Amino acid sequence: MAIPVLMMPMGDARLGNSQTGFGGLTGMVEDDGLRLPSVEGALLDAMTPHVEAGERRREQARAELGPKPLVLRMLLTLLLVGGLVWAWTLEAFGPLGVVAVLFVLVVPFEKLFPRHAQPLRRPMVLSDITHALLLPVNGILAGVVIVTVAVLSLMWIPGLLIRPLVDQLPETPRLVLGVLLFDLAVYWTHRFYHEVPFLWRFHQVHHSTEHLDWVSGFRTHPLDGALLAPAFVFLIAAGFSPEFGGVLAIAQALIGLFLHANVRFRWRLLHPLIITPEFHHWHHSSHEEARWSNYSTFLPVWDLIFRTYHMPKDERPMRYGIDTPMPTGVIEQWLLPFRGMGSPLAVLRHPWRSVKALWRGTKALLRDMRWSATRKRDQTPFGVPKVPVPEDL
Repeated sequence: MAIPVLMMPMGDARLGNSQTGFGGLTGMVEDDGLRLPSVEGALLDAMTPHVEAGERRREQARAELGPKPLVLRMLLTLLLVGGLVWAWTLEAFGPLGVVAVLFVLVVPFEKLFPRHAQPLRRPMVLSDITHALLLPVNGILAGVVIVTVAVLSLMWIPGLLIRPLVDQLPETPRLVLGVLLFDLAVYWTHRFYHEVPFLWRFHQVHHSTEHLDWVSGFRTHPLDGALLAPAFVFLIAAGFSPEFGGVLAIAQALIGLFLHANVRFRWRLLHPLIITPEFHHWHHSSHEEARWSNYSTFLPVWDLIFRTYHMPKDERPMRYGIDTPMPTGVIEQWLLPFRGMGSPLAVLRHPWRSVKALWRGTKALLRDMRWSATRKRDQTPFGVPKVPVPEDL
């Protein structure tokens, strides 16, 4: 009678002509001239019908779906390769490589389908390219204040309050809710950028460009990005992973470059559904009726709900920029918001006076934020009345 036995390291154990079996077992030992099937053979014989049936089902599914899986695989491969090229370019060549890749990808579309005719070397383009190359420095400067802004914003409190509800959701609804919550938080942060005078000091650097194109989106103040920290701390406090927040940050940056591009695509039917270049171009417009509108990042639903949506049917934005003169140098642009604030050394010379000034500034900031959140549609920030767009435009 044949029995399975464990493999032993002892060379003197004689069990007949045995073979090593599956998972450390010997084969079935020959007895009385009979060779019984090994464990491997028995398993393979039992599994073969199921394997063949599975192959038949897969072939049938491929025949029913047609070329769709192949196309999907090709698209995913292209996205993967594109992402690897992007990462490799950033790693190998730094911001200069990324700017070069964007130049090659976006500029042809701007030249083939321009919204506004403009030369390749339009005014202040070198300043904007310098902003793009200084992105690592921008990030370091922003990182100094990100944690402080995130904690003092108190946005982690509502995040913790809704966390029990978020934790009970299945994965897909949870991710959808995460995108909506992030978009809502960024909407209000962006709105405060424009409607709170102190925050506008920093955000005006981004809006100072009079020529919107692929590279103008890089023109930002370091503290402009740091002020987005409340949206991320709210998301993480609500139970979403930092990796999820990072994905949203990357998506926001890439979509932002697309929204600033000088292309004439309108996509009118999509205006109430997704953010389009025309939506964001109206946001940058110097037309008085559009200056405080279109704050959303991913979905225009928040502008529709809070009545800041502005998309005229028969008009297009023609003028961009702000009333405040903007220096041409990057460092001068970064220093501009701090003009009139006094010397930082005053904190050391007059600490108590500085504390009182900080308290007054904080109260004014909160007052302006409350006013922005409760203002009526016909009210504009800073008490500036709206004026109609000139007829010749």
